[in-house]
Amino acid sequence: MSRTKTKTANRLINEKSPYLLQHAYNPVDWYPWGEEAFARAKAEDKPVFLSIGYSSCHWCHVMERESFADPAVAELLNRDFISIKVDREERPDLDHIYMAACQALTGQGGWPLTVFLTPDKKPFFAGTYFPKRSRYGIIGLEELLPKLASLWKREPEKLAQAGEKLLWSVQDEFEAGAAKEMPGIETLDMAFDLLQESFDRRYGGFGPAPKFPIPHQLMFLLRYWKRSGKPEALEMAVRTLEAMAAGGICDQLGYGFHRYSTDAAWLVPHFEKMLYDQALLALAYLEGYQAARDPELAAAARQIFEYVLRDLTSPEGAFYTAEDADAEGEEGLFYLWTRAEIMDLLGEKRGRIVADYYHVTDAGNFKSGKNILHLPVAKQEFAAARGMDITALNEILAESREILLQARSRRERPFRDDKVIAGWNGLMIAALARGAAALAAPLYAAAARKAALFIREHMVDKKLGLRRRYREGEAAYLLFSMTMLTWFGA
Repeated sequence: MSRTKTKTANRLINEKSPYLLQHAYNPVDWYPWGEEAFARAKAEDKPVFLSIGYSSCHWCHVMERESFADPAVAELLNRDFISIKVDREERPDLDHIYMAACQALTGQGGWPLTVFLTPDKKPFFAGTYFPKRSRYGIIGLEELLPKLASLWKREPEKLAQAGEKLLWSVQDEFEAGAAKEMPGIETLDMAFDLLQESFDRRYGGFGPAPKFPIPHQLMFLLRYWKRSGKPEALEMAVRTLEAMAAGGICDQLGYGFHRYSTDAAWLVPHFEKMLYDQALLALAYLEGYQAARDPELAAAARQIFEYVLRDLTSPEGAFYTAEDADAEGEEGLFYLWTRAEIMDLLGEKRGRIVADYYHVTDAGNFKSGKNILHLPVAKQEFAAARGMDITALNEILAESREILLQARSRRERPFRDDKVIAGWNGLMIAALARGAAALAAPLYAAAARKAALFIREHMVDKKLGLRRRYREGEAAYLLFSMTMLTWFGA
């Protein structure tokens, strides 16, 4: 029986955010962010438990299942705290402030973001994922919540003062980080040197695992190469783009990129797919193609656009936010294959070629027997090693991909967050427009125009300005006022 039929809804049931709605049947007495929650915290002299995450976040799901759906944890929260849920994609302003506080307190950050506040919204304790019970050196909520509640009752003034100091510290960092002037050539040279020092010459990318695809670094290198003529800058960018496109971080069947790689070789990703990653990576691949004239980089950009236009585009032309990492409660399950599955679908001869091409083994490279498709050998090298004609190999791969995609479509899909975020749509509109020009593809220009018209029609209030989020007929969270839009020429 589903949870919605056995549990009573909390206040989040009235929200539009898919992330908040995922918690609408928790026994936790959740509030959305707003004055009602803080007024109650002040009236009852209780601290605030603030939880920030997003709908496609794997560890957010883990914390929800372990703790927020648990009556014992809910009892602790409901008794001693006022609990607030925030979708970081709807409220990046709040996420930015409290993530900075978490990083100042702990030296790290991430999601789910867990922050304890005074009724005046000042943070005094923070972290990311907390298990229900203590393990692996991480304190569990069953221990942490009573300790903080007791401390609040004994020394509320001390915690309030700590929160005040922390906020001032965070504000000072924001102000210190604000650029006073444009960087000079010395700064650009220094940035290049730092990237060169951390470059992974074997696998591409920078630094050790986990590895994030950081498009702005790659686009910086491409521009730096154009400015300076240093071939190393182009080589680092192209090597990284090629390695990511061949790795498990790229969905080799359905296309599009997962969030990041847990290993150095770009093989094992966290499987969520975010719209902004697709947009920025498309721009990076397009610029890589324009710089290196490598048709494989152009193909990677086209594949990103194919994924977005197929799976992340609304009927009206706007772009959805993300797809989840999990399916059937298991991370990555939608994307995994056994060698036996491929052989059954494609037959012995063709199945062996395709399984070998994507390096699908009986042992598995992710979980026992389960494989993430990736390309450890270049197509030309693979064909030559087997004495195959490259045209024949391309035909086998194209036909087999359609069969595997059809089989995959019968699996339970990961959850799709169908809210529309103005800024992320802007990135995708820019990427498509750039793709239309660089690849001579009018289809991309038409998709960009359709999305832009949607934003103008549904997310711009002619009296107030641009709203950040749209879902189910509601545009919310003012992003730019009409005065600012006028400055931008809108």
